[in-house]
Amino acid sequence: MSEHSVHRGAHEVVRALARAGIRQLFSLSGNHIMPIYDALIGSGIALRHVRHEAAAVHMAEACARVSGEVGVALVTGGPGHANACAALYSALLAESPVVLLSGHAPLSRLGRGAFQEMRQVEMAATVCKAAWLAQSAHGLATDVARAVALARSGRPGPVHVSLPVDLLTAAVEGGALTAVSEFEPRPIPLAAEEAERIGRALAEARHPLVLIGPGLLTRQGRKLAASLESGLGVPVIGMQSPRGIDDPALGRLRALLPEVDCVLLLGKRLDFTVAFGEAPFDADCRWLQIDCDSAERANARDGLGSRLEVSADTVDVPTAMGGLLAAGVRLGNDPDRHAAWREVVRTALACRPVPPENGAVDNGRLHPAQFLAPFARLLATQRDAVFVGDGGEFGQWAQAMLDAPHRLINGVAGGIGASIPMALGARAALGPSHGCPVIAALGDGSFGFHASELDTAVRHDLPVIVLIGNDARWNAEHQTQLREYGPERTHGCELLPTRYDQVAAALGVEGIHVTDARSLTEAVAAAERAIATGRSLCISAMIDGVAAPRA
Repeated sequence: MSEHSVHRGAHEVVRALARAGIRQLFSLSGNHIMPIYDALIGSGIALRHVRHEAAAVHMAEACARVSGEVGVALVTGGPGHANACAALYSALLAESPVVLLSGHAPLSRLGRGAFQEMRQVEMAATVCKAAWLAQSAHGLATDVARAVALARSGRPGPVHVSLPVDLLTAAVEGGALTAVSEFEPRPIPLAAEEAERIGRALAEARHPLVLIGPGLLTRQGRKLAASLESGLGVPVIGMQSPRGIDDPALGRLRALLPEVDCVLLLGKRLDFTVAFGEAPFDADCRWLQIDCDSAERANARDGLGSRLEVSADTVDVPTAMGGLLAAGVRLGNDPDRHAAWREVVRTALACRPVPPENGAVDNGRLHPAQFLAPFARLLATQRDAVFVGDGGEFGQWAQAMLDAPHRLINGVAGGIGASIPMALGARAALGPSHGCPVIAALGDGSFGFHASELDTAVRHDLPVIVLIGNDARWNAEHQTQLREYGPERTHGCELLPTRYDQVAAALGVEGIHVTDARSLTEAVAAAERAIATGRSLCISAMIDGVAAPRA
């Protein structure tokens, strides 16, 4: 028998991934995981080789959020694992089903100073739903199956498994792979009496709101939310921004919150994004909660006290939605009861910044809204487009002005720099021949994190449009300095007005430099051509460093 025909632990990993429906891995190579690279040959699973381990996790997360499936990142042990862990925090707070598989020092040498030995499980555990070290070659398939199931069950989130290299290279006699479904919890429906209590409270309120968390802000989740709003007649609002109730994508919602007299947290954490239930919410506002996480239910009880009237347990939000709709029918609730209030809320949510009418400003820079406005119109014409928004001040401008059926933003974690790899992950989920655009918007500071992934876009034929707002500073922090310390104490946040279009060109992606209304018009035309021909494009615009709008 040849060396390459032996069935090894690495083959068990790949077999389990294929059984779970995984069709692509986002990875950066390294010594500990080369057995898996070898086992992938002929498996039908595509290998997307990236330039940084954190980018692999960001790509896996975006792929998961667009496809609705679990995204999987594969990195090597030690420093590779450490690089990847930082990205898990964003996936955790975004409630994204991601599995991080990391190579690991040999189990047989554990504690003896093996190459790149590290306490990987402990490092990942703080930013994951679960993390563990595989213990046997025969159990690797079960480890992978369990990780995939955990990532998508209950409140979705990342799961980590460390894979010792000696288990990956060990010979394994093929056995029956445990079905992934055996690791999934049985659905716990929302109790009928609790659903009716919640439905009755919402119907009786004058100005109720339903708030949903980031795990439901996928395209399918937004459809479910729209169905719930239509069936209950109550505004349903998704929250996924680190600016919470000040999210510019929420328009002028904040001004309405003192009028709200009943809030249902539907899989939405009671945290800083909702001001912990305090002002601007009225002190007499009634609170209701449905959550699969006992810790989150306890947190709400501690934070709200007697104001929390119902705290219900269910395994997942979609199941709870069905229970609420059924309860509304049983109670005979009138969906039109709150029609006027819904219109008030929708009008507030629709408020958006208006670009200045006088074209480019005198210093050869565009207003951020002026730069983004034509791309808002372009996205509006696309049936299945993706918008990826980064953090920072320009990222907030983009989140205020751009929207698409698939909307991925930097998330509650508030990290920056993930938008380029997330755009590539979204494109990987859709496929390179997909005719609609994937547009990422980010600031010049954020561009520096993963600029080299433009090379990945070229190598793997993952066409994206990248919009860079270049104000030559870390503007979010600059704005904090202005507010908190005054203009005479702004320092340390300056950047160079670098020609990022030329950086993109050096990495194989066409770049365009925008400084005025005319060059912006030419850039938009180039974006339309790139979309039509399936090419990547980077448009870098010099912009004024103005503060982003707030809700």
